[in-house]
Amino acid sequence: MPRQTAELLNQLQLADGVLVSVERVQGSGPREVGAWMAVFPHTLVNTIGGGHLEFQAIKEARAWLADEHKALTTRYPLGPALGQCCGGVVDLKFERISDAQAPTLKHRLLGNGQPLALFGGGHVGHALVNVLSTLPYCVQWVDSRDEIFPEQLAPNVVCEHSDPVHAAVDDLPSGASVLIMSFSHAEDLDVVAACLKRQRLHGDLKFVGLIGSKTKWATFQHRLEAKGFTAQELTLITCPIGLSGIKGKEPEVIAVSVAAQLLQLRA
Repeated sequence: MPRQTAELLNQLQLADGVLVSVERVQGSGPREVGAWMAVFPHTLVNTIGGGHLEFQAIKEARAWLADEHKALTTRYPLGPALGQCCGGVVDLKFERISDAQAPTLKHRLLGNGQPLALFGGGHVGHALVNVLSTLPYCVQWVDSRDEIFPEQLAPNVVCEHSDPVHAAVDDLPSGASVLIMSFSHAEDLDVVAACLKRQRLHGDLKFVGLIGSKTKWATFQHRLEAKGFTAQELTLITCPIGLSGIKGKEPEVIAVSVAAQLLQLRA
């Protein structure tokens, strides 16, 4: 989503377009209510599910670009009218968009993103940001090394230089998920401890995951118990992270595995 959003906002500076949104679904449909695509004269951003419905909507949106209408909702019976096997009925809303709507549209498109804090800008951190930038998350990317962040970022990723790095935990939004994978085990331990303190006080972090092996976590458990955390509190930390059935250790494989785990939690 956010990469597509970035492309869309760039397109908004160049040409008027039509935002096509799924307004209502009766029965079975290719996408849920709220799904969208943006149609421009020579480009397309995002999808409402593909197939004949999308093809027809693109055709109508481009024809509608020359019209003066502000908004329009059209009903599409998928089976009889379009020959799709879904069999439901979908209402699509067509809205004109221009550069004047860019800020509002950006807020709308990013509005369903869940807060997520990623501690660590190493190889896996970079790979994870690449994956998360296409998913419905608002990412706060934290590291004690300011120079490691790339210059170009998706709209749903915000970088924060924090030294000490664990100080950023107190300012995370309520309901945030946390992923910990800094360049230093000492920093990792500090961030985990800060998350446990916050959970003790507020209990408002949705998920706290630490990258590493079972051996690393066993060592961390002993050190955290020495800091006064109970065995029950330590169950709030997930380590290792990622889906258990995915064994690859390449950064990109780990990133996909962790993102899939987060999406399972989201569901």
